Amino acid sequence: MNLKLTRILLLLITALPLIAFTGGCSVSEQAGDQVQPRNPAASSGKTAAEPPRYTISWTMHQNVPVPENAEMLTYVEHLFNVDLDVWNLQNNRYEELLDLKLAQGQIPDLFRIRQPQDLLKYQMQGVLAEIPVQLLKQHAPDIVERIREFNPRYLDYGQIDGSLYGIPVINSTNVYRVPVVYREDWLKQLDLEVPETLDELENVLYAFAKKDPDGNGKQDTYGLSKEGMNVVFGAFGQAVFTEQLYFNRKNDQLVIGAVEPEMKEALAYLQKWYRDGIIDPEFITGENKGGYKHLSHAFINGKIGMTSMGNYYHWIQEGDYQVLNEYGQEVPIEASFNVAELLKKNPAADIVFGSPVIGPEGHSGSKAYNLLMSFMAIGANAVNEPGKLEQILEILNDVSANPDPVEQIKMEYGLPGKHWDWSDADSREFHLLSPYKSMDNYTNLIGSRIGMEVPGSGLDRREKWAASMGLEEHGIYNLLEVATPSLIQYSSELIRMRDKAYISIITGDQPVEYFDTFVNEFMEAGGRQILHEANEWYKPLSTASR
Repeated sequence: MNLKLTRILLLLITALPLIAFTGGCSVSEQAGDQVQPRNPAASSGKTAAEPPRYTISWTMHQNVPVPENAEMLTYVEHLFNVDLDVWNLQNNRYEELLDLKLAQGQIPDLFRIRQPQDLLKYQMQGVLAEIPVQLLKQHAPDIVERIREFNPRYLDYGQIDGSLYGIPVINSTNVYRVPVVYREDWLKQLDLEVPETLDELENVLYAFAKKDPDGNGKQDTYGLSKEGMNVVFGAFGQAVFTEQLYFNRKNDQLVIGAVEPEMKEALAYLQKWYRDGIIDPEFITGENKGGYKHLSHAFINGKIGMTSMGNYYHWIQEGDYQVLNEYGQEVPIEASFNVAELLKKNPAADIVFGSPVIGPEGHSGSKAYNLLMSFMAIGANAVNEPGKLEQILEILNDVSANPDPVEQIKMEYGLPGKHWDWSDADSREFHLLSPYKSMDNYTNLIGSRIGMEVPGSGLDRREKWAASMGLEEHGIYNLLEVATPSLIQYSSELIRMRDKAYISIITGDQPVEYFDTFVNEFMEAGGRQILHEANEWYKPLSTASR
């Protein structure tokens, strides 16, 4: 498991005593011995002798369900004198399951908005409460400070018509773009180098498809599939096959990448490659065939030799960097996700990263995920109980950005001495203990990591490795990080139009010239209004950056 260590551990400027826990104690006994329950009335100026005990419904990122009696939930409940009702909403079906709850009249008190563009949608539905900025500063000061230190403009992104509805969740590791990955053993078999230009890429892809790189005597391999196409679009300065409409900047204005004229030239390349049998004919359904969504089964199964799917941590090879094992010893990192699955299929396979290839006009890039990852909001019903909003903010602050490094590690990884331990005093690093070191999603199972991602001040080993691979460069980001009314209204249909037109051109069902017809229809179907509103949002930002 990869730990975001330095983000927390750089806070250890002065030595702090580690809170000792007795192995046989329950969590509630430990909490009772070490921590006095906090009185929410005290921080809000109330003098009630018996503060209310709130039941707070809570949504969070989770890959497996959180048990009702999970030990770290119990710890937080004892600490704050609350009952937490964690909604177990499967992450890859999150919006679907959340919307079903909302349709039934149920609104979570802590409202996780996984897609930033959905903040406006939920606010328009009336299911969010306004978060007074002064209350946020007072009851979640550490979250506010961490965001401000990173970039204060993000706090404005959660505002709608001058009122704050969303607390921005910033993933600072998204400075690393999606990698461009090749089968290195195929390159060696064909005596080829990692390509640097679009023309060199074309040569490599044709060889992957035509020259039997796997040596099985069959012509059953291809150059690339759907995700690799984004590197081709990147060679013309845009990203297209994405779950959103990607906006780029041109002449100090936002543009929608999919309708920019240079995409016509990119499509001409792809149409030719498809006709020549270089592109996997199943690209239309994508590279992933089920299960974990970041796996490229087309690549894992040896069908294609190049991809740009998943994130950098999905492509770690054994020994890329050192980690601490359960004994605090330095050991090589194990292969992760796509690499691990590839090696199960073919232990002799190798991969290598390449830079996004350079196109005719000098452009290059691969898709990158926005730093603004999501929003945390407060459900509309929470404000009906006096003091509940303040209590939610205080809990969110402590479990997300606790200024005490030991408490913050506990909130993320569990109890010292049971789930993790220090490696040594000098390094100020920690390691997970067995069996948790090798247990998938154990933090969900113990009820930790119930907070939000906050930007940190440093890099851990994994991110240092990503930086050493050059992944901070040539990322293509969506420059429209929030939603507008027309984006909510039209984007689903426009994305459908985009994909249908691009696929029709690539497969040859439509000529390349059809691109012009598509652009006109796209703009008439709402694209023009979206672009206008996007630039109205962007104009103050571009002016301020000058």
